[in-house]
Amino acid sequence: MPQPSATPDPVASITANTAADIAEAIRDLVDTGQLRPGAGLPPVRTLAEQLEVNRNTVVAAYGLLVQAGVAVTRGRAGTQIVDLQPLPQEGFSNVTGMLDIASGNPDPALLPPASKALAELAADEPVLYGQPVIDPDLAQWATEVLSADVGPAELTVTAGSADAVQRLLADSLTIGDAVGFEQPCFLTTLQTAQAAGYRPVPIPVDAQGPTVAGLRAALDDGIRAVVVTPRAQNPTGAVISQNRADELSALLCDYPYVLIIEDDHFWQLSRHPYRSIIPPNHPRWTLIRSVSKSLGPDLRVGLVGSDPLTASRLGAHIRSGAMWVSHILQRLTYLLTTNPDTPAQLEHACTEYARANARLIAALDDHGISARAADGVNVWIDLHRVASPVVQAMGNRGWLVRDGAEFSLDSNDDAVHHIRVTVHQLSNNQLDEFVADLAAVLGDSSPMTSS
Repeated sequence: MPQPSATPDPVASITANTAADIAEAIRDLVDTGQLRPGAGLPPVRTLAEQLEVNRNTVVAAYGLLVQAGVAVTRGRAGTQIVDLQPLPQEGFSNVTGMLDIASGNPDPALLPPASKALAELAADEPVLYGQPVIDPDLAQWATEVLSADVGPAELTVTAGSADAVQRLLADSLTIGDAVGFEQPCFLTTLQTAQAAGYRPVPIPVDAQGPTVAGLRAALDDGIRAVVVTPRAQNPTGAVISQNRADELSALLCDYPYVLIIEDDHFWQLSRHPYRSIIPPNHPRWTLIRSVSKSLGPDLRVGLVGSDPLTASRLGAHIRSGAMWVSHILQRLTYLLTTNPDTPAQLEHACTEYARANARLIAALDDHGISARAADGVNVWIDLHRVASPVVQAMGNRGWLVRDGAEFSLDSNDDAVHHIRVTVHQLSNNQLDEFVADLAAVLGDSSPMTSS
């Protein structure tokens, strides 16, 4: 929750009338402690009326504050002074003494072993300046894989899917632009939008994927880009159905300027087919496929297929900064993926994730607790009540779980009634203990009898 300001209304003292001066005045209030971390800034219209300036002047001032890292946009919650408290991170926890089932990590035991591929790397020639930025073998293989699903595509390699989304949005948007995000939303994607100063517009997700009504409302709200997950949506596990994909695609036909970003992060492990919402001949589109879940999060490699203009902008963005993704990582990705043993290992991993999730869902159902996990490594549990007290109570019992509110673009969203857990590394006994503890916390410690 935003913290109260040090004075009743410190912003009321501002008399500036240019964007730069307004931003500087707010920075002075922050530096002197009059605006504390987490404090909310007035709505744009309110401050514009107070200062008797055009609202675009205030928008620009807030944009300067975001660029400087002083403020962050929170969608409908407005613009706030950056809270110095650490933001939730996917796969990371600094909490000790609890069993962590909040991480969203793949199971290390289910990742293909890298020792043989690493040994092959030792014999490779070093890559120097001026050589192709994409490993030739990886380029040929990845282009074939992407083109099989989306047709002719220009290939770019990024440092994972989150890096790709961040760069793609930066290449196409400016501060304050509206972007459509799934609601609930993947943590890293949500934080990218907030840190860059984009205006996130929520598109609700149901069992068939982003809703048509949600996308239509977002388009009416003026979004310039939309980020969707075709399968294994994080955190809900939703998979876009063919009917829903067709409906969303038909709707997007009338918006050729909207950049469509599909983050297909679970592509090597999913049992569901890839169903795209990109309309035929759409001029701005991207399909991202990373290897974090299948080969390991430390392989920071994202395979990005897109239209030529988007690829050109993305490539230029990378060359002006990181220059290229390490050829060692690219080569390792290629060797691991094309190893003859890898397909069977990935199939085994897919089976194990699905088995663990199904067992948890069945055990929860015995206690009248609903949960879903159509795809992916996580289970989305509906508590039918605000999750935060349950998260704390489960922590007292030794379980670290992820509060659904962390994935929410809107505090009024139903995500606040959920928790997300990753249980594939639990033993059967541990899983049963978790279910019993959750049922007890929810006030139902005895299984329901079947009729």
